[in-house]
Amino acid sequence: MNSETGPTGPESEVRPWRSRTRLIHGDGHAAEPHGAVAAGIPLSTTFLRDERGELRSPFVYARTNNPARADLERRLAEISAGTEAAAFASGLAAANAVLQSLDAASRVLLGRDLYFGVKQLFRVAGTRAGHRIEEVDWSDSAAAKTALAKPAALVWAESPSNPELKIVDLAQLATLARGAGAIFVVDNTLATPLGQAPLALGADLVLEACTKAIGGHSDVTVGGLIVRDQSLPLWARVRELQNLAGAVPSPFDCWLVIRGLSTLAVRQREAVESALDLATQLARNPAVERVLYPGLPSHPGHAIAARQMTHFGSLLSILVRGGESAAARVIARVRLWSRATSFGGVHSLIEHRYLVEGVGSRTPPNLLRLSVGLEDPRDLREDLEAALRSD
Repeated sequence: MNSETGPTGPESEVRPWRSRTRLIHGDGHAAEPHGAVAAGIPLSTTFLRDERGELRSPFVYARTNNPARADLERRLAEISAGTEAAAFASGLAAANAVLQSLDAASRVLLGRDLYFGVKQLFRVAGTRAGHRIEEVDWSDSAAAKTALAKPAALVWAESPSNPELKIVDLAQLATLARGAGAIFVVDNTLATPLGQAPLALGADLVLEACTKAIGGHSDVTVGGLIVRDQSLPLWARVRELQNLAGAVPSPFDCWLVIRGLSTLAVRQREAVESALDLATQLARNPAVERVLYPGLPSHPGHAIAARQMTHFGSLLSILVRGGESAAARVIARVRLWSRATSFGGVHSLIEHRYLVEGVGSRTPPNLLRLSVGLEDPRDLREDLEAALRSD
């Protein structure tokens, strides 16, 4: 990850700070004028003007901007090596801002394996708006080249993808998207800014669903968009929609995400280590047909992932031998794993994605998605192995 320069010290000494430090300290200045170490939560919805009607600060109204959101956006941009960020009430609200910022009747190319909510948003709202929505397997180089031989407005990808953990060569796809005149957006939620830096690989925009690992405690819903170059014309439209539509997080939600950022590095270290251990063990289990995790050398995208990622993430999926009914039986038998949607939190979650996604799902019926949390990895493994046993 990029290392940015810290603030100037008492002797005008420049200190380079690394990512883990910046996650905790932000820009290095106390969040409060009275020197509080922890960031405050300014809850005001409106801000004072002086007797001439001029604002006393950069803030006017909480929907338009507020100190907590400005702090969060500054931190998201910094840790993602972007020039600016925009926070929204959810990851889907952020995705919708991109969708609504497109010119009419645009050609939009989505990854075939993609978070189902984003795919449905583009299928329903995008098609209704007159856009031409196409799906491409971005992990297939030949398919990507064919699809981008013609002009496009938007290329949307996830790597690793959700829920099949496919890997996309982001640098290659960025080059192809640029050649087609398309804006390239990467949903980086599974990897997090610490696991992958899509902007450095050529992406124009990065989406981070802060609800997941960045928030980290399953108690806040926030989405963030980060731009590589804020002069991108689409970015001005995104910012305009952020204000006009008002799908923004509250100051308290922003504060929760800032708190989550401060522990992201240590949480990810533990969860990723546990995920790799679990994936390795499950790959040997006769009840498991296949483990989908880019950290395994057997994964078809492992070499690309090892090149463009600094860690392989805390999410994995397994294909249970015996089909949909066998997967449903495993879900019913776990005791420690929580049967719930989402990922990236401190609690380990298990989900039968095919049933959750419903009509239109292309997810294999025997796929179980596992979000590895911070419990003892031995307990997680033993609970899952017991549920997988046929006795």
